[in-house]
Amino acid sequence: MLIHFLDLLAIIMSVISLLIVTYGALIAMVLFLINECKRFSGKYSANNIRRLRSVFGTYLLLGLEFLIASDILKTVLEPTFQELIILAGVVVIRTILSVFLNKELKELQEQDKEATGSTSL
Repeated sequence: MLIHFLDLLAIIMSVISLLIVTYGALIAMVLFLINECKRFSGKYSANNIRRLRSVFGTYLLLGLEFLIASDILKTVLEPTFQELIILAGVVVIRTILSVFLNKELKELQEQDKEATGSTSL
């Protein structure tokens, strides 16, 4: 009974992960199209693309968090070598994405501070 519940929970968490990533991709596509429309009005900014990437990256990271939780449950239920390899791969991808996303977010924050600091002078 408990095994079936944990298996169902792992499947639900995998589906939630896919929904989060899909939702983030839809938001990113809309923001991308809005930014591209700004090319025609002359209000295009390359900085907006960096913001878009950080927004999408945030959704990817959240989706990967749920996927890691799902894989942990699957590994507990079926501790095979293949499940451990999949879990390790997802954790490595999530860690790499997190490092680069945090770096990019810090750069964007610094640029925003510089932009607001230079306009107030």
